[in-house]
Amino acid sequence: MYRSLVIFATVLTLAVVVIGAYVRLSDAGLGCPDWPGCYGRITPLHAAEEIAKAVAAQGGEHGPVSMPKAWKEMIHRYVAGFLGLLLLGIAALAWTKRRVLDQSPGLPLALLAVVVVQATLGMWTVTLLLKPVIVTLHLVGGMTILAMLTWLAMRQLSLPRPQPADRIARLRPLAIAGLALVALQIILGGWVSSNYAALACPDLPLCRGELVPPMDFANAFHIVRELGMTPEGELLSIEALTAIHWMHRVGALVVTAFTLYFVWRLYALPAMRGMALLLLAVLALQFTLGVLNVALSLPLLLAAAHNAGAAALLVVYVVLNFLTHRAAVSRGEASVAVPSTTDRREGQ
Repeated sequence: MYRSLVIFATVLTLAVVVIGAYVRLSDAGLGCPDWPGCYGRITPLHAAEEIAKAVAAQGGEHGPVSMPKAWKEMIHRYVAGFLGLLLLGIAALAWTKRRVLDQSPGLPLALLAVVVVQATLGMWTVTLLLKPVIVTLHLVGGMTILAMLTWLAMRQLSLPRPQPADRIARLRPLAIAGLALVALQIILGGWVSSNYAALACPDLPLCRGELVPPMDFANAFHIVRELGMTPEGELLSIEALTAIHWMHRVGALVVTAFTLYFVWRLYALPAMRGMALLLLAVLALQFTLGVLNVALSLPLLLAAAHNAGAAALLVVYVVLNFLTHRAAVSRGEASVAVPSTTDRREGQ
């Protein structure tokens, strides 16, 4: 049962990440401007009168509040809340059955701590009116939970250990570096999304008709500011938005180049060719979605799919880190179990 719960929680976390992206991209983040309820009610249906007043006050449903946006936001909260309870149950099982499972409960318990932080960020996302740094951290928190659950799920699977362990273990530094690059690119992507800079460069492959357009990095990456504003309270310039978008493109090129090299190294090992092809497929899909989002002016479903692609790329890199880590452990165990030539001579 424990294994099934962990795998289900991993899939559900991926769904929560995608739903959260859909809510953000459809401008529904303030559909219910309080937390955890909606105008103090458990559902938007019970808050229909308050929502109607807010819609009238903002002059129609094109503002931040509407009944459809309220439902989008609350469905995200309901699913995320259920996930939090599920992770609580997993942590309880991991602790009470730690001897039967023969696994440390440290990771499930750490997940609980991350969930508490993530819930707090979810509250601040609403109460602080979509402050970019909070929205970005909230996205990163969701991806962190997904990565931790993926590792936990891999621990539950009885997979054969790919061989040769020593050659696979040598790829561990590349797997770690790739995961770090993807994590950084996810942060940059979250910063693009939270600042609504996805179309700051509306052309491809150039940006505003130039390889290196005019940019304002100082205000672009100043984290202590309100949405759409500079730290001084002025409107954020197009040069600042361009800098945000341009850096995400640079990050995409770096991740693509590194991952292609990693795929080449993986494919050289017969036991890792399946993972190499999977990594290549996810990379190609994600790159294509990124290009299409710009070319088609950010269609909602494609933009949400781009977030799902980032999550999928993260999951594949976590799996590769798990496999290379396990190979390194196997190599260490083998070196201990099999005495060296010198040891055998000394024992004679």
